[in-house]
Amino acid sequence: MSDDVLLTNATIVGRREVFAGSLRISGETIAAVDRGGCALAGAEDLGGDMLVPGLIELHTDNAESHLEPRNGVRWPFPMAAVLAHDAQLIGAGITTVLDAIAIGEYQDRGSRRQLLAELIAAIRHARAQDLLRADHQLHLRCELSDPCVVELFETHGGDPLVRLVSLMDHTPGQRQFRDIETWKRFHRARMGDEAEMERILNQGLERQERTVTDHRRAVVAFCRARAILLASHDDTTEQHVSQALADGVTIAEFPVTMAAATLAHGAGLRTVMGAPNVVRGGSHSGNMAAIDLARDGMLDALSSDYAPMSLLHAPFLLTERLGMALPDALALVSDSVASMLGLDDRGRIEAGLRADLLRVRLCDGLPVVRAVWRGGRRVL
Repeated sequence: MSDDVLLTNATIVGRREVFAGSLRISGETIAAVDRGGCALAGAEDLGGDMLVPGLIELHTDNAESHLEPRNGVRWPFPMAAVLAHDAQLIGAGITTVLDAIAIGEYQDRGSRRQLLAELIAAIRHARAQDLLRADHQLHLRCELSDPCVVELFETHGGDPLVRLVSLMDHTPGQRQFRDIETWKRFHRARMGDEAEMERILNQGLERQERTVTDHRRAVVAFCRARAILLASHDDTTEQHVSQALADGVTIAEFPVTMAAATLAHGAGLRTVMGAPNVVRGGSHSGNMAAIDLARDGMLDALSSDYAPMSLLHAPFLLTERLGMALPDALALVSDSVASMLGLDDRGRIEAGLRADLLRVRLCDGLPVVRAVWRGGRRVL
């Protein structure tokens, strides 16, 4: 009891309601959640600030952006990049993260292949040294058109940190880039050279036809044999959803069209959309708006994707714009994600669960993280 952490005068966002209360942390666990204040000496007064569950992120490539902060610029110290990434996540309130690391490429740049082993090794080493403030696990994003994707995946897919694998196809004419002109607009600014863009376009079309079906089959078989969770990515058509169901997929990441999202959700797949999509009021690439899916009751989770600061902000915007109850909105980035990933020890403020907690204050409508506990230890 003497080492317990007592938090009082908090506005606690429970799974079903918001109430004024107190909370006790014992070791790594929430020991008690009570209504009203706590008069015990040593209790930390939160001054009415909200106490919400630590956020759970299932798809962010933010780590890659620290290891390659500019196109073609490799940071020479992977551990430093991982620690900077970790600090950014904690500052955004993310206490559990599946670092989404690309397996393979849909272009011939080669940088992601080089980043792969370095990034996984740095995450593993930082975990072993207890240097990370968030709980880091792995989400392997398999780019199925890469000729080497199966070999690369089999090298890393058996890592015990791997909790999720997604099946991606970013080749022109497919899914998010089903309109080849959209693919061209997306890549024109990056490539500049029209001839080079046409070369890559034709190469992508050839690889898609030649490799994707066999590669998908191999990755799915590997995951099924090891009970690794599978996610589809950028489902656009009824055929995509049917294929996902046949493959044993349980999560539909970033469905592109309302038709695909409706089919996926109706078939029992858990739908994930981007939190930046909510914050910005729409997709940056012209796809479906996440708020429309939320309005229709078909949104199961949010991911910060490329912007960690969006993950806490988005639920508050759903409450503001749609009238969604705050506990339900926050569940999209905590309890619901925990359920999808089989993380049964976290995601809610409840006695017996892991003490992953955020102290949050609203400032001009913006939720601001003021303190973070992960596994009962204060990390911010």
